[in-house]
Amino acid sequence: MSEFYTGIDIGTDSVKIIVAEKRNENFHVLGSTCSTSHGIKNGQIVDTKLAVSSVKNAIKQVENMLDIKIKKVVAAVPPTNCKMDIVMGTINVLNPTCITGIDVSAVLNEAVKGHKYDGYEIVTVSPISFIVDDKENIKDPKGMVGDTLEAKVVISSIPKDGLYKILEVIHLAGLDTVDIAFTSTGDYYATKGSGVDSYVGAVINIGESSTNVSIFNKGIQIKHSLLPVGSTNVDKDLSYIYNISLDDARSIKENFAFALEEYSDESEKIFVITNDKDKKELSQVSISKVVEARLLEILKLSKNEIKNLTNREIRYIIVAGGLSELQGFHLLIDREFHGLAKVCKISTIGIRHNKYSSAFGVIKYFDEKLSLRERNYDMIDKDNQEILTSTENKLSDYDTFSKVYGHLFD
Repeated sequence: MSEFYTGIDIGTDSVKIIVAEKRNENFHVLGSTCSTSHGIKNGQIVDTKLAVSSVKNAIKQVENMLDIKIKKVVAAVPPTNCKMDIVMGTINVLNPTCITGIDVSAVLNEAVKGHKYDGYEIVTVSPISFIVDDKENIKDPKGMVGDTLEAKVVISSIPKDGLYKILEVIHLAGLDTVDIAFTSTGDYYATKGSGVDSYVGAVINIGESSTNVSIFNKGIQIKHSLLPVGSTNVDKDLSYIYNISLDDARSIKENFAFALEEYSDESEKIFVITNDKDKKELSQVSISKVVEARLLEILKLSKNEIKNLTNREIRYIIVAGGLSELQGFHLLIDREFHGLAKVCKISTIGIRHNKYSSAFGVIKYFDEKLSLRERNYDMIDKDNQEILTSTENKLSDYDTFSKVYGHLFD
């Protein structure tokens, strides 16, 4: 049996959309796009009309690629000003001879109902562990025998205003949001390897204008911080030092620079036209030196922020974001974090670039969420499924326990 999912990440720089099929426990990307975004600043909607147009344009690209209509998405949202709370829920099992996904959904719903969210909206509900009668520390209770089921849960939420603006943009673009998750959750799920669910680790996502630092404990995000520095700061450095446009600076960064000066080549040169209309020759070494200096600042700030967020032993660090695709970046973080960190690497055909990590990861998160609850959910209608197989709400409607979560918790 196959399930079809669509993930969307509306970022400051671009809108990323992925359509994927899960078949035989593997995810296959059917279509993807990365389209320039407008009306978004620091991950927040500042111009609804421009943002809606950006999403529509991205959706159209994928629809034309696959010859289908996309109506439903899982959305990655930034964890700006997020809160994490640990709550408990207990229920009597419907059929004590076998706990099912219905019981799991019910106990999670019970845990959420007792919590107040003044000015905040739920984004994720992540079970830490379950208790079946007197049996503790259970990760998945389905199939067990017991009279009572208890769940210890981390509830993550963010201010309603920012979230509702994102949901409004998606709605006005003609899409239904079936679930949401943090971009950091997407980064984690996109690249997590075997065993990391047992440890405390960090995810660093260097975005366009800011850097997200998130702490995960056994696969659940427990802390987050936002640093006001990102990829665009590298562009501004190059633009200022060499008196070139931001567009030229960005192109040079992405296509010519090395993350480590020592691995660049003095013989490699590039000609640019300055803002004064002069022709100037730049070496790869000089450019890489500027880039490395800013990258080191971002990484050192991130390292300090990890220490501020937790005093627990960090067993892994994942670095994501488009900037991590720079040549030699893995060597830089290896040196800075002494082998503890690794660059997010997506090996799935069709999205082999770190900019897709959040959009792809929220799909995998959503699928795991459904599996725990023994639910199935297809985001493509039957007619569209046949096509793919052959080719290989208004803003005021949203509130806590809104229709975004109805199909999972009702």
